[in-house]
Amino acid sequence: MSDKTVIEYLSAHGIKPSVQRIAVMRYLMEHLTHPSVEDIYAALHDDIPTLSKTTVYNTLKLLVEQGAVMMITIDERTTKYDADCSRHAHFLCSACNSIADIALPEDAPSHTLPRNFVLHNTQIYYRGLCPECAARQQNT
Repeated sequence: MSDKTVIEYLSAHGIKPSVQRIAVMRYLMEHLTHPSVEDIYAALHDDIPTLSKTTVYNTLKLLVEQGAVMMITIDERTTKYDADCSRHAHFLCSACNSIADIALPEDAPSHTLPRNFVLHNTQIYYRGLCPECAARQQNT
């Protein structure tokens, strides 16, 4: 992922690019693994020794506020982040704790809100066993 692409993405979301912001956003765009603050910090710290967890946290907070990334709270223990802001659900495997993206059809019904409510965000979470853990469980 080029710096130019990341800078354009940040700018399109009203975010002034900095070395740290570019690095965090690039990591999220290249690693669609739903990383945590700790994951991102560990991955970037060697390349940016002055990077702190606070900077990663503040950068992610800004990215979420500006709609550049989604904050995922499917796992009560750890907040995760997703650079894919398209309409999709998340699935948490109760055995291996992996999080997978689940496509939602464009014609999937949406919730009808009572009058005067303004919807900003919808997140759909599923929990169960991923295909690999389900297969392991069947074989035991």
